[in-house]
Amino acid sequence: MRLPTAGPSTGQTCGLVLISAVLLQSICVAVTFLYFTNELKQLQDTYSKSGIACLTGEDLGTFIRHVDLNENEERESDPCWQVKWQLVKLIKKMISRNYEENISSAVKGTEEQGSQNHGHRIAAHLTGSRNKKSSLSTSNSSSRRGVGQKINTWEPSRKDHSFLYNVELKNGELIIPRTGFYYIYSQTYFRFREPENEDSESDPLALSRNPKQMVQYVYKLTTYPEPILLMKSARTSCWSKKAEYGLYSIYQGGVFQLKRDDRIFVSVSNEDMVDMDKEASFFGAFVVS
Repeated sequence: MRLPTAGPSTGQTCGLVLISAVLLQSICVAVTFLYFTNELKQLQDTYSKSGIACLTGEDLGTFIRHVDLNENEERESDPCWQVKWQLVKLIKKMISRNYEENISSAVKGTEEQGSQNHGHRIAAHLTGSRNKKSSLSTSNSSSRRGVGQKINTWEPSRKDHSFLYNVELKNGELIIPRTGFYYIYSQTYFRFREPENEDSESDPLALSRNPKQMVQYVYKLTTYPEPILLMKSARTSCWSKKAEYGLYSIYQGGVFQLKRDDRIFVSVSNEDMVDMDKEASFFGAFVVS
């Protein structure tokens, strides 16, 4: 006698249904995840490309130059325009800040340099003094005067183009304030006139006056006992007797290394011929380095 075959139990059936539902749900979640991941990637790529296209679609330099003309309600509602607008504001702000900082630094540096240069300016320009009797030294006025007659008196005030910057003048000598290289210059104006009582007919063959020697010396005084000659310029001239005056100027200049407290002065020959005209006879020096 055959027994009847037993069918699946109720518990087995429920387990199979549950497993099928879980598998189906997992497949649906996986498909949904893949779908949305793909969509998000496409959106991201599209947004990235549109952002780059926003900056590259129109030349940014052209946009900056015409940003004020492009500003309107329609443009303001455009996201791409907003991105460019914010970028332009940032660029302008950075440029303006850098410009102000550079200008401020340049002005400050110029003011400081000008103040330093003014404080360290070393220069002197002395013009001739009309008081000729006191301008030239006598032969016994100094044991350290060198050759010739030293010019004792110059016009040191700021009038008539004279000035002194951080340099002291004493007895016709410029006192050097600090060690360095200086350009020294001097010009002396010689003016000669024959005495009126001279007999011009005594020598009818003489067509010119006696020759006159004119020499200009520039000395420096140091701790050494005797003055040191820095420059010398000389000229021997003969003037025609038909001329009312004999005129000549001697100029010389050069760069010399001087030490602090050195003194420089000018001496001349034929002091009776020297004309201390303020525009023609002068003496000066200024620091080079």
